[in-house]
Amino acid sequence: MTEGTEAQAATPADGLFRILFLGDVVGEPGRKAVSLLLPLLKEELSADFIVVNGENAAGGRGITPKIAISLMRAGAAVVTSGDHIWDQKEIIPYLGEEPRMLRPLNYPAGAPGAGFIVLEAKKCKVAVVNLQGRTFMREQLENPFPVIAACVENLRQETPVILVDFHAEATSEKVAMGWHLDGKVSAVIGTHTHVPTADERVLPKGTAFQSDAGMCGPMDSVIGSEIEPVLHKFHTQMPARFGVGRGAVRLNGSLITIDPATGRALKIERVARTWHE
Repeated sequence: MTEGTEAQAATPADGLFRILFLGDVVGEPGRKAVSLLLPLLKEELSADFIVVNGENAAGGRGITPKIAISLMRAGAAVVTSGDHIWDQKEIIPYLGEEPRMLRPLNYPAGAPGAGFIVLEAKKCKVAVVNLQGRTFMREQLENPFPVIAACVENLRQETPVILVDFHAEATSEKVAMGWHLDGKVSAVIGTHTHVPTADERVLPKGTAFQSDAGMCGPMDSVIGSEIEPVLHKFHTQMPARFGVGRGAVRLNGSLITIDPATGRALKIERVARTWHE
C-alpha cells in the first residue's frame, strides 16, 4: 500500500503513464532495500518507468559505476544524482559511457556527463532532467532557473512527458522551481534533504510537485547517518566521521500518473515502505 495523504493501492489505468521516483539511496542498507523491493513495487504500482536518485549510495557519499549498474538492473531506467556526484572518482569516466547516469544539468560547460536524457518507453518518450539548486549549496553553479527553461523548451520538441529531479537544500527554491515549471513539465520532485514532505500536489497547469521525496535509507539514523557521531558533533562542534546507519530501512518516493498525450500530471502520491533485512 502507498502511504500518504492519498494512500491507496495502485490500479492500472489504460492509456495513462505512471512514473515511480525514489528519493536519495543511502549506503548499503538503502541499496539492498531498493534492489529487493523495486521489482515488487513496479508490479504493485503498475509503474511504467522508474527513476532513482543514487547520489548517496556509496557509503553515504556519491555513487560508483558498480552501484549505478545494480540500480539499473533492479529496474531503474535512469539514475540521478546531486552535489555528491564527484565524491567517488571512478564515476567521472562512467558518466561519459552511460547516458542513463545523470549529473546536475547546471554544471558549467566541460563537466563530464549530461544533465538530461530522453528514452523511449512502451507508451511514450520520457525525458528526465537532473538539476541542482544554489541556495545554501554550490553557488558557483549556473542559475538553475534559466538553464532548465532553455532545456525544457528543447525537450518539449521531442516529448511532453518530462520529469525534473531538483536536488536542492532550500524549500523555497524548490517550491519556486515548481511554479517556474508549472505547465511545462510533468513533474518537479525535490531531493537532497532526505525527509519526505507532505506537500505533494498537482499544480494548476498540470505539473506534479513535491518539495522532497525523502530517502531510501536506515530509519534509526540522522538522515541516513549514524546517530552518535552526529550528536557528538552537535554537542562539541568537533569534526566527526559519519558512517551510514543500520537496521530497518525506510524507502520513500513518489508515484506520478501522467497523460502521455499532453504530459499533464493527473495525480501524485507519496510511496513509503519499510524493509527489515
